[in-house]
Amino acid sequence: MSFSKLSAVDIVKSLKEGKYTCEEIAKSFIEQINKNEKQVEAWEFFDQELVLKQAKKLDEDHQSGKVHGDLHGVPIGIKDIFDTKDMPTTDGTEIHKKNPSWNDCAVVSKLKQAGAIIMGKTVTAELAYYSPGKTKNPHDTTRTPGGSSSGSAAAVASHMVPLAVGSQTNGSVIRPASFCGVVGYKPSKGYISRHLVLQASRTLDQVGVFSNSIEDAALISEQLIGYDKQDPDTSLNPKPKLLAASKQKPPAEPILAYIKLPFMNELEKDAKEGFEEIKDELKGKVDEMELPEGFANIPKWHQIIMESDMAQSFSKEYQNSKNKLSDKIIEAIERGMKYTSVEYKDALLKIEVANTYFNQFFHDYDAILTPSANGEAPKGLESTGNPIFSTIWTYCGMPSISLPLLQGKNGLPVGVQLVSSLYDDERLFRNASWLTNKIKK
Repeated sequence: MSFSKLSAVDIVKSLKEGKYTCEEIAKSFIEQINKNEKQVEAWEFFDQELVLKQAKKLDEDHQSGKVHGDLHGVPIGIKDIFDTKDMPTTDGTEIHKKNPSWNDCAVVSKLKQAGAIIMGKTVTAELAYYSPGKTKNPHDTTRTPGGSSSGSAAAVASHMVPLAVGSQTNGSVIRPASFCGVVGYKPSKGYISRHLVLQASRTLDQVGVFSNSIEDAALISEQLIGYDKQDPDTSLNPKPKLLAASKQKPPAEPILAYIKLPFMNELEKDAKEGFEEIKDELKGKVDEMELPEGFANIPKWHQIIMESDMAQSFSKEYQNSKNKLSDKIIEAIERGMKYTSVEYKDALLKIEVANTYFNQFFHDYDAILTPSANGEAPKGLESTGNPIFSTIWTYCGMPSISLPLLQGKNGLPVGVQLVSSLYDDERLFRNASWLTNKIKK
């Protein structure tokens, strides 16, 4: 029997009821990986013996009466920028052919504590930036899966794992989720620790997750969210109850804002038509509006921060191994070297200005409705696509979720993105479930 299309929630329930063993579940997903990996190439590291070793240990723990974690027996893929003590980490570059770390990163440690089976390391773009790895889109292998969390999105879309972890500095969770037709969730900034995760930008780097359902995204995220003294930027806010929120109806039908972003002209015709149909379906529950004029500069401010931070984070790679870096990342690093401290500090200060505006904005609206990407996954494997529809929300640190609710002219997935106010992730999940039920019924 194949278990590969079971949700994580169902896997946990079945294992707790004793219907299956962790080893049976693991073998089913190993079979799915062996079936699909040649075409999709989602994995940078996969060792089925290591997977089975984890599964057998979990079964032994169960038989001895040890308490189940909330992810007991669930196979999970880990983006290849998260350090692991039993798997190598490459960060998508031959410069970082690292042996296993001395310690697991905070994310992997929490997943193991919850009883998850770490299936392996998924492919990332070079240094989690724009130069793509080997992964192909499962829906059309001539197209990009997006990036930089390309392997994680593709592995979930092709049912090689029910859950995967990624990261986002611009659009690296939301965009591949859209292109691959899965749920992608980027929590509020500071909710998930980045300890022992490749740092591109301390200000902008955020951990996210991929799944095939909203409930599954909530399940894994609840295990990862929490303060970590090893990452001083993690939030001390109360831990959100996302799984419960994903099953709740909003107290009243949400009022959504469809913001006419300055770059809406980049939205493909069929994606634009799809959003018009959604607005018609919601019958007066969507207000169209524009951002204040100055907000058109956010992509530039984001770029200044990201590239300045990359110039610092990757200075060693640039100085010692420039010949092994792609032109894209060299250009980004060199631009980052040229920004002034005044430009950098001003870009940082504008984050607070933007969040002050949005905090007030969400007194009137329950969520922002916006594209996850500009359309279907582009043809070719030389780029990861345009991240522009994530930029503002990443810059502000606001929580966002991509929902696979539309199709383009070629029958490929197109994501619908919901955005909520900072640290109001519970409301985001309630509204995401409401919207999904509304559109799919």
